[in-house]
Amino acid sequence: MSFRHQYVIGDLQGCYAAYRQLLEILDFDASQDKLWFAGDLVARGEDSLSTLRDIKSLCEQGAAATVLGNHDINLIAVWRGAAKLKKKDKTAPIFDADDCDELLEWLRHQPVLAYPDEQTVLVHAGIPPHWTIEAAASYAQQLEEALQSKLPQLDELLPNLYSRTADEWHADIDGYTKLRAIANYFTRMRLCKQDGTLEFSFTAGLDESMPKDFLPWFEWQVPRTRKILFGHWAALKGEVDLPHARALDGGCVWGNQLLAYRLGDGKTIASSEHCSNS
Repeated sequence: MSFRHQYVIGDLQGCYAAYRQLLEILDFDASQDKLWFAGDLVARGEDSLSTLRDIKSLCEQGAAATVLGNHDINLIAVWRGAAKLKKKDKTAPIFDADDCDELLEWLRHQPVLAYPDEQTVLVHAGIPPHWTIEAAASYAQQLEEALQSKLPQLDELLPNLYSRTADEWHADIDGYTKLRAIANYFTRMRLCKQDGTLEFSFTAGLDESMPKDFLPWFEWQVPRTRKILFGHWAALKGEVDLPHARALDGGCVWGNQLLAYRLGDGKTIASSEHCSNS
């Protein structure tokens, strides 16, 4: 299908009012346009339930698509009893809703990596320098298959996706260690070494001092066949735009704006509203 416009939108975090206002600014028409979401649909905004319902409906119409972020996977883990609901997350209404199981079943079947067009690839946090995009797609498929497995297997997987320390990536990595590392790269990564070693504590902007030998993953210059569109790193405020990478988390939930990146011409459109919780 040919679309009038396609937009890639950064982390919503349940900021429903700002999301709806952004769609008005875009003059979004579900019969002509398509939205792509960079993950973290839910968490600390004022209405994660309405946000999740709206995006599920648009996806089922073929007018939207999303990749999974760390907050989305955490929501699935809370649903299955593998993680506790965080006080900072305002997602409790989802678990009280009559359609909770339907929403979460749908969410766990969403991809980790997607191709919005021939020139781009969409992931939540990024693609590390030691992976080609083709390899990343293969690893994404492995994690997706695990998240979409039958419930007994899913319940065994979810507690193993969390660790305070990053796993070392090596040729023989396998099992839950491999799946956890894949999830960390796609949904939690900010800084890494050139060999892919991750560092989880740094969340600040690029002007802050970084741990020795670590750089933002996108500053390691490696050949890329597509531009990587990503969210996750709110402190960047969507201001990183390189030939091979584009940041899209405008930090709406922290008092800034939602961002929409228009495929085709690369124009960025921002909401005038920020999250009502900030």
